Amino acid sequence: MYFSHASGRRRDTNIKVAEQKNVYGVTHMNGIMDFTQGKVSRVILGFFFPMLATGMLQQFYSFADTAIVGRGLGDNALAAVGNMGSLCFLIIGFSMGLANGFSVLVAQNYGEKNFVALRRTISAMIRLAAIITLTLTVLSIIFLQPILILLQTDASIIGDSLTYGYILFGGLSATIFYNMSAGILRSLGDSKTPLKAIVVSSVLNIAMDSFFIFVLNTGVWGAAAATLISQVVSGMICLRKLRKIDFLKKQGDETKPDGRLYARLMKNGIPMALMNSITAVGCMAVQYYVNGLGVAFTSAYSACSKYINMFMQPACTAGLSMSAYTGQNYGAKRFDRISDGLKVCLLIAGIAYVVLGSVMMFFPRELASLLLSGDEQIAYAAEFLPICGGMLFAVDMLFVFRNAVQGMGFPLVPMISGILEMVLRIGTISLFIGQIGFRATAYAEVCAWVGALLINAIAYRVIFARESGKTLGRRKHGLAAQ
Repeated sequence: MYFSHASGRRRDTNIKVAEQKNVYGVTHMNGIMDFTQGKVSRVILGFFFPMLATGMLQQFYSFADTAIVGRGLGDNALAAVGNMGSLCFLIIGFSMGLANGFSVLVAQNYGEKNFVALRRTISAMIRLAAIITLTLTVLSIIFLQPILILLQTDASIIGDSLTYGYILFGGLSATIFYNMSAGILRSLGDSKTPLKAIVVSSVLNIAMDSFFIFVLNTGVWGAAAATLISQVVSGMICLRKLRKIDFLKKQGDETKPDGRLYARLMKNGIPMALMNSITAVGCMAVQYYVNGLGVAFTSAYSACSKYINMFMQPACTAGLSMSAYTGQNYGAKRFDRISDGLKVCLLIAGIAYVVLGSVMMFFPRELASLLLSGDEQIAYAAEFLPICGGMLFAVDMLFVFRNAVQGMGFPLVPMISGILEMVLRIGTISLFIGQIGFRATAYAEVCAWVGALLINAIAYRVIFARESGKTLGRRKHGLAAQ
């Protein structure tokens, strides 16, 4: 049975879906937002700003964590924690990619208003998440020390790096718990609950960081423990909201295992997870070369990475908004709204570049001085930041196009672009670090951004034209049949 909705056609797999649509298919309901209705710019911005605040708070408490470690324990401790950055991204980024990939199906089911499929998808997500969490925890703990040695981690910081890593990876379930629950909420158009969760966890994280390091003199393990406790709290806040949503309450045997659904989830989640991990491998290669230069360079690179992550946050948020928005409208076959949403998100990314890219270009030494205390480290960071600031637009646009492709359910393209990022990062730094030194790390980032942007922008145009053409063809065929 098929029925028409807003110039699109949806498959009714349950006789009650039409009734559910009348109950739930409103633009706002209990914090849930339907992206298939309403003015495009209004619904995107209404979703974007709470999520931007969430992302900035996450970056802020990461920044504060870095500052507390650097000021309270010294540059070597900062280097030890920063040295774990790319390895954490390898493991935690893999889990985040899975969560984002799984959540695309949630968004598409919600956009289609197929609540039976939505509940089944979430049940399958939980089972898969439990298995993946156990696997990643065991593997990351076993291989942590060999990988740190492989990365040429200096003997003066490897002890603290191991301590920090064992605690974070041992508590990986807390990170995945939050990522999965927040990912589901974002796919349903709720960006306010994750914001509330991060407000609470940020205050808690900073307070515990300061208490552990300055009062108890715990060392780097205190910073890791504070992070884990904060993530548990934020996950519980998101879970509490999910349990209040009526159309997510189980009915009958909807939680029965479904092999085909597991396969669909893995088909969408694995490529996105691999994209993050492949990108992380490229970052680890850069870390390898940086560590070979000395601890001062490791500290400078750690600080620069913090700034890049913070200053790309608005565009990253625009990309995540585009993913949820595209997923819902792809499920509803509203390609006109997808096109309009892309323009809004690209505009957000452009504004972010003008403002934040300028700060990186014109105030590099001032930025470096906030995180670093040594003159040598500050000088190295001041070389890096203007180069990346001038080309920040590339990664800003990349976030938008890549998430649009993911939202339409085509994760292989972003995965391929992740492979290209890795190749370009490794190739650039291996070729030029001997000639231009630390600046090669900045050029490696820029080359990776530009290459990935080109692939995703072209892929979006091709996929959008093909999928919208199919939908238009079906509608014309339906009209002719009538």
